[in-house]
Amino acid sequence: MAQEVEMEVVRPAEGEIFDIELDEDFLRRNRELSEKNRQILDSNDCTAIDVLGSVGAGKTSLIKLLVRKLKSKHRIAVVAGDLTTELDAARIVEEGVEVIQINTGKECHLDANLLKKAMEKLDLQKVDVLFIENVGNLICPTDFPLGSHHRIVVVSVTEGPHTVVKHPFIFEDASILVISKVDLCQAMGFGPQTLREDALRINPKLRVVETNCVTGEGVDQVVALLQL
Repeated sequence: MAQEVEMEVVRPAEGEIFDIELDEDFLRRNRELSEKNRQILDSNDCTAIDVLGSVGAGKTSLIKLLVRKLKSKHRIAVVAGDLTTELDAARIVEEGVEVIQINTGKECHLDANLLKKAMEKLDLQKVDVLFIENVGNLICPTDFPLGSHHRIVVVSVTEGPHTVVKHPFIFEDASILVISKVDLCQAMGFGPQTLREDALRINPKLRVVETNCVTGEGVDQVVALLQL
């Protein structure tokens, strides 16, 4: 019989700040800039969709399929965020749409100011839908709204059954959860229902879609939820 071990948990006290870089003034300024971004997008009748998820979750594959399905009836542009590479942007360029690359260096998320700079390089009067691929991370982007109209979080079954419960805050402001790579559920030994149930406990208003970006399964449902 395994010996029961008592575990101590260290938590911050209410109001205690551990990350001095993310003080309230800094976050407030980002929120103000995100509101201005939204105003700019709205004034140009441009719908922006922030796509978040870990590295390898399937963000780029999802965006490629969404672009492929929508580019015949919408004018589309993409902002691709990455630390140092242009690999994801190069994949999306293959779909024949304009792509702006943002390299954040050591920063683990996009922020409203970076998106503003990217939007300034686009003629938004000629863009109906703007996809934003955030930096691969389920933690840092949480506190940095960009001004988008939708936040999609992509979670792959290959990340394991506890991915949602270990990263709860990213789902609080999300509008859509895409559970990707559902064709690998058998190999992983668990189904998407685990991720779905955990996410809905965090955000009961979240709309959940299961996808397989190899076959395109579920992508039409994402389009429908975005009302595009």
